[in-house]
Amino acid sequence: MIAFMGYALIVIFMFVIMRKKMSPFIGLVFLPLLWAIIGQVFNLWQIDIGQAAMDGLGTTSSTGIMLFFAIYMFTIMIDAGLFDPLSNAMIRFAKGDPLKVALATVALTAAVSLNGDGTATMIIVCTAMVPIYKKLNMSMLNLAVLTMTSHSIVNLLPWGGPTARAIAVMGVETNDVMRGLVPMMVAGLIYMFIIAWIFGLQERKALGVVNLSEQEMQAMMVIDDPETLELRRPKNVWINLIIVLVAIALLVEGSVPSAIIFMLGTVITLLVNYPNPKDQKARIDSNASEANQVVMTVFGAGIFMGILNATGMSDAIATSLITIIPESLSGFYGLIVAIISAPGTYFLHNDAFYYGMMPILSEAGYAYGFTPLQLTFASLIGQSFHLFSPLVPFSYVLLGLTGVEWGDWQKKGLVVSLGIFIVYVITAAIFGLLPIFQ
Repeated sequence: MIAFMGYALIVIFMFVIMRKKMSPFIGLVFLPLLWAIIGQVFNLWQIDIGQAAMDGLGTTSSTGIMLFFAIYMFTIMIDAGLFDPLSNAMIRFAKGDPLKVALATVALTAAVSLNGDGTATMIIVCTAMVPIYKKLNMSMLNLAVLTMTSHSIVNLLPWGGPTARAIAVMGVETNDVMRGLVPMMVAGLIYMFIIAWIFGLQERKALGVVNLSEQEMQAMMVIDDPETLELRRPKNVWINLIIVLVAIALLVEGSVPSAIIFMLGTVITLLVNYPNPKDQKARIDSNASEANQVVMTVFGAGIFMGILNATGMSDAIATSLITIIPESLSGFYGLIVAIISAPGTYFLHNDAFYYGMMPILSEAGYAYGFTPLQLTFASLIGQSFHLFSPLVPFSYVLLGLTGVEWGDWQKKGLVVSLGIFIVYVITAAIFGLLPIFQ
């Protein structure tokens, strides 16, 4: 009966998230507390519900704080114009060669994706690249595919979203995950540059090379919006870049807690770019919604997991799953989780998969001898498909800016995503992040 209650909680949570009946934060807090009360009434368990919720909240608090300041730091960097020179450099680099344009698309997307915000990335990349694609009559479908697949790789950074959820659920250290993600992401980006090379050669063969004039390139680089111009700090580009590089280096090195890194990074970014307290308040207020929504959801996940664990629902479901998977396949369980994560993160919101399914999948994995860190990497491999899900809002921003049909984008994009998935599996096996068989 406890296992049934656990399955019911997860199914209903996924249903209300997918049907948009509740926000993830509301579902993560309200549903488990309701289940805990129902189980208490029917004597399925007797727990201190408040303490269980607080215990779970404690497991995600550091991740939530890290995300809060990471989002602030990078959104303020966008306001200050850190990525503008890179965007302009891509335009100058590509000029009129379709091959260079395709390669520049991947490079620009990867760089801008460091901010962790999908909507901002789509807008920045498309603002820079759509005019040059139109000027050269290049395929907007290729632009849409290269942009989203490249973003899906860099989006694995802890402040991108899915990795923070996996870290929160699995209880692993951000620094340990980062050290493993680096080779996976590097291999994924190399693969994407190969794909861009293939797309570019096809375009070059079909269209030839067009030489853009200096005046035409300058027109592509002009910012017309006066409010955006007022926020820009072009003289601070180098110091802003140093701030970002130092923060990322410290995160990988691991001696300083990630929350402190981004908290200090946010403070320095504000002091350098907006020394006036009124301007600082304006930047904080302007970017608050992006930071608050993510952090509230992470905190809600802590309550969800705390209740799931304290009531015994997590253990009961894991036990039932172990009986379903044949013993002969137990050694492949890490690969099985990676495969499940592909459709799991495509058909479900990340919150539903990581906060709903991963606690159960991980319990079964522990029984088969897999570590939390290995299962964390397994769960992230399927992210190669996630951003093509109809549940991802900023995908519609991309399609709107490029004018590409959703069906065409899916057909071509998912094939490229399959390649990323395979690259991740091979890289994870080579670097000992996830054994194919154990």
